[in-house]
Amino acid sequence: MTATPARLDLPARRRRHARLIAALTTTVGACATAAQALYQPIADAPPGQQEVVVDPLPVVYLSRTAAPLLEAARAEDDARWPAAVAREREQARRTSAARVALARAQEIVEEPGLDWPVPLPTSEQGAAIDLAAVADVVAELWPEDPPRAAALIREYEASGEFTAAEVLDAAVDAAIASGLLVLLNDAATASDPSMMAEQCLQAAPYLVLAVALASADLD
Repeated sequence: MTATPARLDLPARRRRHARLIAALTTTVGACATAAQALYQPIADAPPGQQEVVVDPLPVVYLSRTAAPLLEAARAEDDARWPAAVAREREQARRTSAARVALARAQEIVEEPGLDWPVPLPTSEQGAAIDLAAVADVVAELWPEDPPRAAALIREYEASGEFTAAEVLDAAVDAAIASGLLVLLNDAATASDPSMMAEQCLQAAPYLVLAVALASADLD
């Protein structure tokens, strides 16, 4: 058994995000349970039975309740660790300011007079986009090669434009968003019960990845 840190004022990520991790684990289990509710009647039906009545409600219910459950868990974590939240927000202000400054410097050296078909992002919007892009790269790389993903996070951190926790948290958000999109857009709308169950199960790996990223502590 791994001991939890004694310094509660500086929680490890698995403590900082404990409620979210627990809610993600619950949702992973709910994905399996909802899919099983569709598969089991088919398995129980006699071989000669042509049509089997199944209930898609568990999948639909999960697709509607997963996001509020995870958001509530995240809010509970924030309420449990106010000092950590304050520190994270201060760090985010500094790193965002660094990205904004870099974006503004790039704007100065860009060729003037170019006619773009759509308005370019502001420096502030560009800073947020940069964080999301970095998070997507980390979330995609982590399942295949966690050490390489961790090394990449350290490179981002060394630039002064990101913190390791900031990148990991954004990668958690990206993984959760992918899982919820599968549940809401694919599983809940599939016309075939088997496809509905399969899509419900396909959401689980994204949520498992979110657990791994929320638990990861590079220190």
